[in-house]
Amino acid sequence: MTTVANHRTNRLPNIPDVQPSSEPPVATSIALLSKVSPGKLLQVLGVWFGIAAAVGNTIAAGIVRTPGVIAKLLPNPWFFLGVWVIGGLYALFGASSMAELGAAIPRSGGQYNFSRRAIGDYAGFIVGWSDWLSSCGTLAAVAIVIGEYSGKLIPALDAGDHAIKAIAVSVIVGFGILQWRGVRWGSRAQLLTSAMKTAAFVILVVACFALGGSAHRASLAAESATKLTLPTGWLLAVAMMLGLQEVFYTIDGWDGVIYFGEEVRDPGKAVPRAIFGSVFSIMSIYLLLNAAVLYVLPMNQIAGNNFSLGTAAERIFGHYGDPIIRAIMVVSLLSCINAVQLFCSRILYAMSADGLFFRSVARVNKGGTPELALLLSTITAVLFVLGSFERVIAMLSFFFVANYTLTYVSVFVLRKKEPDMPRPYRAWGYPWTTAIALIFSVLFLVGSILTDRDNAPLALGMLVLSYPVYRVLKWGASRATAI
Repeated sequence: MTTVANHRTNRLPNIPDVQPSSEPPVATSIALLSKVSPGKLLQVLGVWFGIAAAVGNTIAAGIVRTPGVIAKLLPNPWFFLGVWVIGGLYALFGASSMAELGAAIPRSGGQYNFSRRAIGDYAGFIVGWSDWLSSCGTLAAVAIVIGEYSGKLIPALDAGDHAIKAIAVSVIVGFGILQWRGVRWGSRAQLLTSAMKTAAFVILVVACFALGGSAHRASLAAESATKLTLPTGWLLAVAMMLGLQEVFYTIDGWDGVIYFGEEVRDPGKAVPRAIFGSVFSIMSIYLLLNAAVLYVLPMNQIAGNNFSLGTAAERIFGHYGDPIIRAIMVVSLLSCINAVQLFCSRILYAMSADGLFFRSVARVNKGGTPELALLLSTITAVLFVLGSFERVIAMLSFFFVANYTLTYVSVFVLRKKEPDMPRPYRAWGYPWTTAIALIFSVLFLVGSILTDRDNAPLALGMLVLSYPVYRVLKWGASRATAI
């Protein structure tokens, strides 16, 4: 990573804290960047990149494991598919509100920008910091899975835990170097890998339905012989909540384009189109994959199976099925790595530009890459790979829906606080669609606290501890600016 670290070290000028205001956000951002950056973010991305970033980030390792978890909780075809439909509706209602905010506040950095402008610095800090840490942890988790799958595909790479971590670190560092060269390199890699991923999954779905006739008949026979029991009453409610929790974590990322607001051409039109295109693309692929698995496998072979896609592929392609699905997943996960690494650097860049982290981290190179933010994100992800991060990510995953909750609150706050703010796109069905998404988010958080006694309380504890961290970082950033 010495190439990534090759940045200018000249002292930055004093820059006053930027507070949320009614000024056009793009003008504010450009004025600030002109002071802190030798380069600037480049407005070179389009709708297809926005969809590719969302698809690349969202469709990853989760779809391999999640069907088995949901089938174990809800061993009924209608409930099994129903939670995915509910998750898709939740995303669709939320997409309308997210599109309004993304078009009205076209800043790179994700949901952080919305909460900070509507509610204040501390709310923005909570959203941005949890989003950045969980994204760095996601980078590590996905890279480790790439290492594991690579060892299964290439025996020479199957040399234990050290080899897996070496592959994971190499992948993270490799994409970091690629993105350091400029946003165009990162966007081209995203478009290519997302297209390959989508094509591979579509081919798998078509193959399951076109070639899986005998497997389907065997599945029906096995289903009638061994029926799993669906829980009832309170146990069914708990199972639904846990199933939706899995779905929400798996579909999270459909709003990927909002991490690149300043870099999208004509964001007033492109951001809403990319968000809705992402929701429909992701949910279509997920529903088709789950339906394909359900077509060729009985429920009792899906339930608890952490590699149900691989099992389904074996029914269609025989012993070639496992390597085929693992190869598809490696391509899929490489796409995810590229997207999430792009997200990480934009989150930290935005927080730094606003004085919630050290302002020098907002430095942008000539290729349009926030190079110090990219470097810190890459180092943090590598540390997660080398350390133990599972519990940290489990706690931070609670914030996924919490961040959406604050975003939907921001829609109501900004409609009242800044009624004259230019809104190239206005949420359809407002206030009802926004209210539905908000209520569903709150109910989900309450349900998580009641049902997930291990991780939700720790996440709430992190929320309490975040305030002193926020004060220290803000003080440190102001001190660094004053020097």
